[in-house]
Amino acid sequence: MRSKQQTQIEDVTFNWRVVRQLWPYLLEFKSRVFLAMLCLIAAKVASIGLPFILKHAVDTLNAKDTESTLVLVPFALIAAYGLLRLANVLFGEIRDTLFGRVTERAMRRISLQVFEHLHKLDLDYHLNRQTGGLSRDIERGTSGVSFLMRFLVFNIVPTLLEIIAVVGVLFYNYGWSFAFIILLSVISYVGFSVKATHWRTEFVRAVNQADSLSNTRAIDSLLNYETVKYFNNEQYEASRYDVALADWEVARRKNRLSLFALNGGQATIIAIAMTSMMAVAAYYVAKGTMTIGDFVLINAFTMQIFMPLNFLGFVYREIRGALANIENLFTLLSKAPSVLDDKEAAPLNVNKGKIRFEQINFGYEPDRQILHNVSFDVPAGKKVAIVGPSGAGKSTVIKLLFRFYEANSGEIYIDGQPISKVNQASLREAIGIVPQDTVLFNDSIFENIRYGKPSASDDEVNDAIRHAHLSLFINSLPKGKDTQVGERGLKLSGGEKQRVAIARTILKGAPILLFDEATSSLDSQSEQAILSAFREIAIGHTSLVIAHRLSTIVDADSIIVLQDGRVVEQGEHHKLLAQKGPYYHLWNTQQKVNS
Repeated sequence: MRSKQQTQIEDVTFNWRVVRQLWPYLLEFKSRVFLAMLCLIAAKVASIGLPFILKHAVDTLNAKDTESTLVLVPFALIAAYGLLRLANVLFGEIRDTLFGRVTERAMRRISLQVFEHLHKLDLDYHLNRQTGGLSRDIERGTSGVSFLMRFLVFNIVPTLLEIIAVVGVLFYNYGWSFAFIILLSVISYVGFSVKATHWRTEFVRAVNQADSLSNTRAIDSLLNYETVKYFNNEQYEASRYDVALADWEVARRKNRLSLFALNGGQATIIAIAMTSMMAVAAYYVAKGTMTIGDFVLINAFTMQIFMPLNFLGFVYREIRGALANIENLFTLLSKAPSVLDDKEAAPLNVNKGKIRFEQINFGYEPDRQILHNVSFDVPAGKKVAIVGPSGAGKSTVIKLLFRFYEANSGEIYIDGQPISKVNQASLREAIGIVPQDTVLFNDSIFENIRYGKPSASDDEVNDAIRHAHLSLFINSLPKGKDTQVGERGLKLSGGEKQRVAIARTILKGAPILLFDEATSSLDSQSEQAILSAFREIAIGHTSLVIAHRLSTIVDADSIIVLQDGRVVEQGEHHKLLAQKGPYYHLWNTQQKVNS
C-alpha cells in the first residue's frame, strides 16, 4: 500500500508535468506574453515605489518648515502617489487583457484536443464510460487549465519576486531585524500553506469524485427516462441519487473543515508577523532612530507583502484544486486507442467492393472468444446475409469490418487490400450502414439526414429523402423537415428512425452497404416498406446484411449461418433448406412462431 508521502511526491511530479504540457500553449502568442510580462514588471515597480512616496509625504507634513514647503511638496508627493497607484492598476489591467487571449486560446485548443481524442478512442472505452462524470471532468479540467495558466504566471511568480525585492529594500534601509521578520514569516507561511494544501488535496478529490458520481447518476437516469417510467422506479432513482448526494454532502463538509484549518493557520502567521513588524518599528520611532514616515513605510510594506501573500495562499490552494481537476483530463489524453493506423497506412481504394474474411479469430476478452476461424466472401455487387442465434457473433462481424476492434488473428480484405493496413477514415468512408438501433442527434430531421454527408446541398438531401420514401411522412409533420427529433431521436418511432437512417446512408453514397438487423424491431408493414427501400439502394452496391428475421433475406445471393462464432453453413436459401441443417431448423422455428 502506498504511503501518503509517496502520493505527495507523485503529485509534485505530476504537477510539473502538467506545467510542461501547458508551456507550448503559452508560446503560441510569444509577443503577447512578452508585453504582458513587461506590464507586470512595470506594475510591480510602481507598487514598490508607493511606500517610499508615502514615507516622504508623511515626513514632509510632519516637518516644521516654511509654508511653501508645507503646501507644494506634500501635494506634489500625493500627486505622484496617485499617479503610481493609477499606473499600478492600469498596467495590471493591460496585462490581464493581453494574456486573456492566451488563456482563451489554450482552453479552445485543449477542449478541441480532448474532443478529437475522445473520438479516436476505441468503441470499448465508450461502451464503458459514464457520460455525466466524463462531461464534468472535461468542464472542470478546461477551467482548471485557464486558472493555472493565469495565476501561476501572474500571481505566484510575481508575488515571490516582490517578496524578495521588499526583503532586500528593508535590509538595505533598516537593517536585518525587519528583513528577518518578513523572511521568517514568509517561509513559515509558504511552508504551512504547502503542507496543509497537500493534506487537503484528498478532500478536494473526494468532492470531485462525489460530484461526478451524483451527476452521472442524474444524467443516466434522465437519459433512460422511459425505462424509469415503464418500471415505475422514480422513487428508486431518487433514492440512488440521494445516496450519491449524501456522499457529496459529507465530502463537502470535510473539505470545508479542512479549509477552515488552513485559513486559520495562515491568519495566525500573518497576525504574528504584522504585530512583530509594527512593534519593532514603534520601538525605533520611540528611540528617535526612525521617523513617523519610516513607521508608515514599514506598515505599508508589511500590508503590501501580506495582502498578496494571503492571496498567494488562496491561489496555491486553487492551483492544487485545479491540478486535481485536470488530472483526469490529462489521464484521458494519455489514454491510447487500441485501434491505430500504421504510419504508412494508405487510403482504401474501392474498385468493386469485394469483401473477404479470412480465418478471423476474435474475443472481447481474453477468456471469452466470440469468433473462431471465420472465413467467407462477399462478392462485389452481391447481397450476402449473416444469420444465426443470439450471441453467435453476427454484430461482431460488423464491428470488425468497421475496425472498431482489431481481430486477434486473421485478416479482412476489401478488394484485396487488408483493412488493417489502410487508414480508418478511408475505410469508414467506403461503408454505409443502417444500424439496428438508429440514434439521431437532437436536431431537425433534415439535418440528421444531412449528417450522412455534411457537405451535401439541400437538393442532394431532398433526393435522399425521396429515395428513402420519407417525403410523405415529412410532409405530414406540422414543421415538415424542420421537425426536431428530440434527444437520441426519441420523438420518432422505430420505423421512422430507420427511414432517416436509410436516407442518411443513401446520401453518403458509399459503395459497400451494411444492414445490422435493421428491421428486427419493426411491424410487418414498416418492415416491408423498409425492405423495399433496402432493395432500391442496394442496386449496384455490395451488401452485407445481419438478419434476425430470415424472411427478410430469402432473396440474398448467399446466406452465412453462424453458430457459436463458427460458420456452420453457407449457400442460397433453398439449398440451405434442402440440407436440413441449422438454417433449416432456424427457419422452421420462426415459421412456427409466426404462424
